[in-house]
Amino acid sequence: MMSSPAPEPGEFLSLLTEEEIADLREGGRKRRWDRGATVMSEGDTSDWALILTAGRVKVSSHTASGTEVVLAIRGPGSLLGDMSVISGEPRSGTVTALEPVEGYVVRDFAGFLHDHGRVAVLLLQMVVGRLRDSDRKRIEFGAFDTTGRVATRLVELAERFGEPTNGGVKVALPLSQDELAGWTGASREAVSKALRSLRDRGLIETGRRRVIIYDLDGLRKRAR
Repeated sequence: MMSSPAPEPGEFLSLLTEEEIADLREGGRKRRWDRGATVMSEGDTSDWALILTAGRVKVSSHTASGTEVVLAIRGPGSLLGDMSVISGEPRSGTVTALEPVEGYVVRDFAGFLHDHGRVAVLLLQMVVGRLRDSDRKRIEFGAFDTTGRVATRLVELAERFGEPTNGGVKVALPLSQDELAGWTGASREAVSKALRSLRDRGLIETGRRRVIIYDLDGLRKRAR
């Protein structure tokens, strides 16, 4: 059985009290998915939300031409599927396990919010935060070149998932170049060129599903 790390700061589970967490888990059922498994599917209508307790997932959607657009990367403590449960509308994205993940499936999430008004307000604040993040990314797509967008995403990954290593920060998240391309709104070829540019500057080192950042401040400057 996987260990359950502490939730990421700012994620849903990190904002709840011990009593609220106990109530949430009492109404939930623990589930586990293997790496690569589909946790939720875009277009499905379902009555359950998921509290992620271990592992990381990507939230994505597909264009009419079939191109995958990565909307977000979520880690321990994240709340997934809440919008569909509350609105009753089909899910707006597909959630895929980037590594083995665990979480609590909560069937009556709307009922939990009804009984916990403080949590409902917290969720509203989180939704506003997601909208602001979405607006920020749209501005990035219009204002930054591909290398700037790639640098921005690498900085985010380093700050959220980075692990100290000799002389740098290792991003341990198993994210492929195709997935990084889907997250930056660029082609795989353009992302490959951007990564090569960042390597040539000595800012990063890349390998199969890993990135080591040697100059995080320099990467931040390139991101801007």
